[in-house]
Amino acid sequence: MGVSGARVVHATTGEVGTAQQQGWLRRLGSALATYYTRAGRLDRACYLIGAVLFASGLFHLGVQLVVGGPWDGPVSWRKPFDFGLAFGLTVATLTWVTNFVPLRERTRAVLLTLFTAACVVEVAVITTQAWRHVPSHFNVSTALNARFAFTAAGGGAVIIITTLFMAVGAFWRNPAMPPSMRLAIRAGFVSFLVALAIGALMIGIGTNATRTISQAAAYTVATAFKSGHAATMHGILILPGLAWLTSFTNWSEKQRVRVVGLGCLAYLLAAGVVVVDTFTSVDPLAPLNAPVINTVLTIGGIIGLLTAGIRTLRQLPREPFGAGLERG
Repeated sequence: MGVSGARVVHATTGEVGTAQQQGWLRRLGSALATYYTRAGRLDRACYLIGAVLFASGLFHLGVQLVVGGPWDGPVSWRKPFDFGLAFGLTVATLTWVTNFVPLRERTRAVLLTLFTAACVVEVAVITTQAWRHVPSHFNVSTALNARFAFTAAGGGAVIIITTLFMAVGAFWRNPAMPPSMRLAIRAGFVSFLVALAIGALMIGIGTNATRTISQAAAYTVATAFKSGHAATMHGILILPGLAWLTSFTNWSEKQRVRVVGLGCLAYLLAAGVVVVDTFTSVDPLAPLNAPVINTVLTIGGIIGLLTAGIRTLRQLPREPFGAGLERG
């Protein structure tokens, strides 16, 4: 089963010569653009939806600056800002990443459509409730608020299920995908699934607290896991992004695997420590109050990820340029 819509651009003499004339930065831009210009209608629609969701997040940052009000808590402009940016990036990321996952076109289309629709529902619910000046999560105070809360929970379930199917596809054998990209995508999906699992746990704990204690208590106990959720959310973008950049270097595939492997290990280490901190009631944003070993491991993970990224960026301008990955 081939990669849906993507291919490795082999470094033939003519291609490398063209890349040298264009310059490495221009080459990166033109290759990245192929994932839109050569994409079908579904991919283009998903990219545009992701851009709209991202823009909605930025818009609510502007609302905060103009209107003011609390930036934290169950009723704030931060929520549509956070969710708009996060889901906008996530829709665009999964649209791009699934180009490298060996799924049948019809299967990929169904999964991507459901995933994107669920993300839109999530952002729409959060945004609508913010403009109504009522909490969005765990709010069952009225029949309408309960419908919004249950709709958001249903959207979250769809996101988890579709992501699971995509992740399973990422672990299928696919000789057409470079080992470095395969490693990055698999690690990215593992990280993203952990983020979704923590998100589901937050919803479950908050819902239980709403029933047994109070709605106000639900926000306190659920948001205690927010740092772990955030730390693992974007590995699905960062790690494949690193692997994609290495494909434009003049390294051998073995060298690319080593650099990408360092990036994956470092990211998962740092994010994993944050998750442990979250579940042991340690504030990751207050490292001086955390156990020394946790702080050392987190800093080590960050340094390792930065090292992989900097090594790649330093190698990119060096000739001969690698042909890189683009959409076929």
